Amino acid sequence: MQRFGLFFKMNKKLFGWLTQLKVYHVKYICGMRKLLTISLISFVLFSSCKKLPKLTEKEVLDVISRFDEGWKNKNVQLVDSTLAPSYIYFTQSGGLFSRQGVVETAGSPVYKLDSVWRHAIRVTLYENTAVVSSEWEGKGIYRGVPFREDQRCSIVIVKIKNKVQILSEHCTPITAVTKFH
Repeated sequence: MQRFGLFFKMNKKLFGWLTQLKVYHVKYICGMRKLLTISLISFVLFSSCKKLPKLTEKEVLDVISRFDEGWKNKNVQLVDSTLAPSYIYFTQSGGLFSRQGVVETAGSPVYKLDSVWRHAIRVTLYENTAVVSSEWEGKGIYRGVPFREDQRCSIVIVKIKNKVQILSEHCTPITAVTKFH
């Protein structure tokens, strides 16, 4: 009986010590999990909040210049590279012209520019978006019909993932007769 009592006392101490160790181990693991979770959440939040470089007027003017150069020199790849994937052109008659249609027309043999001049450019920046007003004058032949145009163009330019592209464009003939303004 005495042996049993001594064995019981030793096991009780050992069991108590193991229980404390187990509790400490569980608290340590839980603490580490909390620390790891907080660190991971902080990393995700702060890395996604880093400031991206804002769109600059120079970048806006550069992309318009490349776009115009592409049209003038029938460089389809250059025109294509300046347009955002969801680019849309709003026509003078109120229609829509797709990105693909614009790129195809730029390289088409039925469209020829003899002269082109974009001027009176005004850039309004808002974070990574720009609205550009310009006057575009062009002379050429489209489907065998000569044209001479003087248009006011509105261009929306965006900067996404450090890539500056034209999102949309709308050009309206400049006339001497005004209807509303």
